[in-house]
Amino acid sequence: MAKKAIIFDLDGVIVDTAKYHYIAWRKIANDLDFDFSEKDNEQLKGVSRVKSLDYILENGKIQLSQEEKDKFLVAKNDHYLSLISNMDESEMLPGIKELLPALRKAKIPFALGSASKNARRILKALQLTDLFLAIVDGTNVSKAKPDPEVFVIAARKICYAPKNCIVIEDSKAGIEAANTVNMISVGIGSEEILGAADHVLKDTSKLTLEFLKNLINPTRV
Repeated sequence: MAKKAIIFDLDGVIVDTAKYHYIAWRKIANDLDFDFSEKDNEQLKGVSRVKSLDYILENGKIQLSQEEKDKFLVAKNDHYLSLISNMDESEMLPGIKELLPALRKAKIPFALGSASKNARRILKALQLTDLFLAIVDGTNVSKAKPDPEVFVIAARKICYAPKNCIVIEDSKAGIEAANTVNMISVGIGSEEILGAADHVLKDTSKLTLEFLKNLINPTRV
């Protein structure tokens, strides 16, 4: 049994669906007569759909009834699903296609811990479902990141204590969630945004088997 296990986020770590979320959220903002920038969209990484809409409405100084919010949530998701319907393996981020089978071969367990309710649909499109020891997504949790619930459940499913898990995340909320329960956090992206992580890598091409083995066993020669 490996000393540590790995928990991957999905969006921005396995595949870049952030661009599709942005397109769908920006349309909602535009329908409400204001714009929504890519910089604003950074604040939504790892955040639930409901909280994302609340953030956008606050950004545009818009107040809606719950019924109106529900309609926009459905509209956003329908648009997003239409955008990702043609995804395939080519949309995986650099190095991921090679890394996941290499981890399996090295007998290093890994799970998915994602806020996305569409995670299983995306993994199926990418033909990755069978590689993961466990999949925990937005349909399995009641609390969004930065609450660590999704990671704690994933750790439990693969029978590892949180302190023995390495979380790979691209969002500030996800890093905060991992740190809350003393998981080793690896941020993918900007040091400026993810500086609270234990380790920050510029992109997934730096997320190698060698790097992860060194986190699992730092004394390895």
